[in-house]
Amino acid sequence: MRRLIVTGSALAVACATWGGTTRPSPSGERVVFTRAVDSMVSQSAFRNANWGILIVDPARGDTLYSHNAGKLFMPASNQKILTGATALAQLGAKFRFRTDFASNGPLVNGSLRGDLVVIGRGDPTMSDAAFGDAMKPLRAAADSLWARGVREIAGALVKGGDAFPDSTFGYGWEWEDFDAEYGAGVDELLFNEGFARVTVHAATKVGGQAAVTTAPARTVPRIGRVSVVTGGMMDPEARQRNHIEWETDVSGSHPLLNLSGFVKMRDSATVSVSLRNPSQSWLEAFAEALADRGITLRGNVIGTPAADTAGLAHLFTMHSPPLRTILPLLEKPSQNQIAEVLYRTLGLEKTGAGRADSGRRVIERQLAAWGADTAGQSVRDGSGMSRHDYVTPETIVKVLDAMRKQPDFNAFYDALPIAGVDGTISGRMKVTSAQGNVHAKTGTVDKARSLSGYVTTADGRVLVFSLLCNNFTVPNRAVEDMQDAILVRLASPGGLR
Repeated sequence: MRRLIVTGSALAVACATWGGTTRPSPSGERVVFTRAVDSMVSQSAFRNANWGILIVDPARGDTLYSHNAGKLFMPASNQKILTGATALAQLGAKFRFRTDFASNGPLVNGSLRGDLVVIGRGDPTMSDAAFGDAMKPLRAAADSLWARGVREIAGALVKGGDAFPDSTFGYGWEWEDFDAEYGAGVDELLFNEGFARVTVHAATKVGGQAAVTTAPARTVPRIGRVSVVTGGMMDPEARQRNHIEWETDVSGSHPLLNLSGFVKMRDSATVSVSLRNPSQSWLEAFAEALADRGITLRGNVIGTPAADTAGLAHLFTMHSPPLRTILPLLEKPSQNQIAEVLYRTLGLEKTGAGRADSGRRVIERQLAAWGADTAGQSVRDGSGMSRHDYVTPETIVKVLDAMRKQPDFNAFYDALPIAGVDGTISGRMKVTSAQGNVHAKTGTVDKARSLSGYVTTADGRVLVFSLLCNNFTVPNRAVEDMQDAILVRLASPGGLR
């Protein structure tokens, strides 16, 4: 690596680039720190890996360490930093999603003489994570209908509009992930972040057919073939653990979940599965809430095609919690579906088109406004699930520094996982000087591990950092240990010496 000794105003110019292909030599007080990080990066275990590191003191305009900071890396869920930051800047911390309920027929003697039409715009909070029970807001909507005198819906329960007309999946997502909880698609109606819990209960006798229950809705997803054997039919030594496999049959008009495997006698096993038709699943869960409230639905549940919303009679509107409440549900657990909803919502709210490409353009414009190099990112989804996302440590640091100057910075900062406390780094850096002093977003896909955010030093300085690693063959834990070691050192007294 080329090194320059820079002083005075030239140092400010060099620091303003935040890395790139050159960097200033460390001052005397940082020489030990710089050599320590250099030695970590050059370990033989990482000889086939690519590290990108940038650590800055934004208040002083000082680059503390830089390594490949201008190179592109696959960010994994560090992509959510770009999505969440742009959403907060563009939509504001008070932004709320709305879901409208309307009808194409009058209410006569308790009977809604037409279809009940639900017009969604992506509310991702009708979930266990937001309300403790994803059915709670749906029951509240059923209560609102009951309070308006609705006892029967003579027509169908229908999705209105098509706010998110794209594919429900992100660009470049892997087919094998589509049935997994983290790989669920999104649409303008989204139930429980796109997934359900499916529990398989052992039969009362060996070899009997297992029973299946679903949650948070009893009727979602629809269960197809169940080939789960109750213990004893196979070698017990080879089958000491419950084992459930599943796949979704999407060949018919409604997706069916097929299950197979083994469950021990007097036991049960639970798996989380994606809901392959998000809008249909939302409507079916709502139909369940209507029935529980005593409202009779005479017609079908129709998730597609979308109904024309022109000329409908508005009944009421439900609003989500504000964005400042939603952001922790996104960042702390690294929730992919909320990120994808925000990605499309940026397009919908700022361009009028709830498409992924529209959301991408909004993010790219915001990054440019924050001073990020246009060649420093390739945005292809909102969550980082896509292996076509690329970003430089410089871009991430630019975003993190820009957020410090936003009026809603506390909403962004508090939403990030906290080392040793909560979120995806709750188990990292415990009982160290970094515990509670690191607010940072993780990222993990195959051969990519990321950690970027803020660290508070022992003397109260807030540093901004991005630690990205790609193309390694060591265990993930080895990459995490190096990231943690750097941050613990930064948070410790004298750590920058």
